[in-house]
Formats: sequence, structure tokens, C-alpha cells
Amino acid sequence: MSRKQSKAKCSYCGAEYAKNGMTKHLAACEKRQEAIRKAEQGNTRSETLYYVRVQDAGPGIYWLELEMRGPATLKDLDFYLRTIWLECCGHMSQFSVGGWSGEEIPMSRKVDAVFKLEHELTHIYDFGTSSETLIKVIDTRVGKPLTKHPIELMARNLTPEEECIECGKPATRLCLECLIEEDVWGVLCEEHIKKHPHKENYGKPMRIVNSPRLGLCGYDGPAKPPY
Repeated sequence: MSRKQSKAKCSYCGAEYAKNGMTKHLAACEKRQEAIRKAEQGNTRSETLYYVRVQDAGPGIYWLELEMRGPATLKDLDFYLRTIWLECCGHMSQFSVGGWSGEEIPMSRKVDAVFKLEHELTHIYDFGTSSETLIKVIDTRVGKPLTKHPIELMARNLTPEEECIECGKPATRLCLECLIEEDVWGVLCEEHIKKHPHKENYGKPMRIVNSPRLGLCGYDGPAKPPY
């Protein structure tokens, strides 16, 4: 079953757009511009700020629009991705240029020294049942950060709409046995969860969460940002 491409919600005004539309929106969003003007009146120092798009390396259904502070490190980004998308069992992770076979980049490196407009980084979490994430710089600006944290969440994809494999109604759960044993994206509505014959072998179908790690290594969230 094909999965629908998702829109994202602007963290500043709540407007919903697809990827290209969100880039244009964030540049013009009045609520974001208000936040920038307010930050510029503060006492913090100006620095280079990076508009970064993060998305799963598969169909790109899951994506984040982030603004990262230049003095932040890749370790900060690793922590953020683990919390909002990935963490299940404390697996190892790495950043690289060029994917699995590319050059690994130490987590201690600062964003200012790593992020370039022409580069795309790969983040790999779990070297067994791996989750791969692509990171690309969309734009930069010099100014005062909008947050005391290393990362500002500007937009996040809405939870993808899933249709029950039995009836087509909105699905809320995923059957791991369907996924692992039958290679079927076994999403189910509340009604068919009760009737589904597989639920005892791999436990009850897990709730659908907004993360590309859904269905991998028993990941079940919470899929929420750390701040």
C-alpha cells in the first residue's frame, strides 16, 4: 500500500504546507518575523543560524524544518533526532557525508564547521535495524537565536494518514507480525484491531506515532521534541 505524502505544520502560526510551500512560508511568516524582531532586541550575541531540513531517507514522508545555532554540535542534533524520532534501545549512531560508505563526522564537530549548502549529511541510528535520516542546509541567516536551546523547531510533518488494510477507514495501530512475517504495512482501525488474527504472536498492534522508526525494533514513541 502506498503511503501519502504529508504536509507540515508551522510552529509559529499553525499554517500547513507541503515541503516547497513551507520553505516559502517560513521566509514570509509574520509570526516568525515577529519572533525574529523580538529576539533582535535581546542581549544575546548574533551568530550564524542554519535552516536545516531533516527527512527520512526513504519516501520522505517524515520531515522537520529546524533552525540550528552555529555553535551547536552534531551531538546536539543527534540528541534531538533520538528524542523526536528514534530512541528505543540506546543504539549507536553516526553522522557521515555519503551514507554508510561515506566519511564519518565526529559528534563533537560544531555546526559552523560542518554545515555547507552543497552538502547533505546522513545520520544513521542503530547499525542493525537502522534508521537513516538525511540532513540538508536550506538557507542561513545571521542574527540572534530565537531559543536558548541549540535547535528551534520551525515545522514538523503532520502524522501521515493511514488507511486500515481491512476497510480503508483511518488506521490507528500497526501489526508487527503483518510487517515482519508478511511484508505488509498492516495498519488497522479501532474496529479491526479487535478482530485481527495476528495480535497474539507479536503482542498487540502498536499505536501509530509520528516517526520514521515506526515498526522498527519495537519503537513506539513518544515521538515528541525534547524542548
